[in-house]
Amino acid sequence: MSETAATSRLDPLKWLLVVALVATAVVGNSYYADQSLLYRVLAMVVMAIAAGWVASTTVKGGAFWSLVKGARTEIRKVVWPTRQETTQTTLIVVVFVIVMALILWALDSLLGWVASMFIG
Repeated sequence: MSETAATSRLDPLKWLLVVALVATAVVGNSYYADQSLLYRVLAMVVMAIAAGWVASTTVKGGAFWSLVKGARTEIRKVVWPTRQETTQTTLIVVVFVIVMALILWALDSLLGWVASMFIG
């Protein structure tokens, strides 16, 4: 039997363990509501890390982790605009929005005036 087949047969149990860890964290957070927030947050973080690690050992979790790594690689390839380009583009958008708002206001006023002429 190959390693992948053994891993995929255990996946439902691993997902059940992930759900149990998350449920335990949520119920424990409610049950220990009188304890310090710091301790409850630390416990939730530890449980989330444990659940994430168990989930990453499954086939779907491994595929998701691979997708995240690929996305980070692609983000590094993006050519981000400079501060000047961002500022200029933002100003163009703001001016366009103001101009369109004035045009729509004028059109609305004109149509309102025409409608009031017909209504009386």
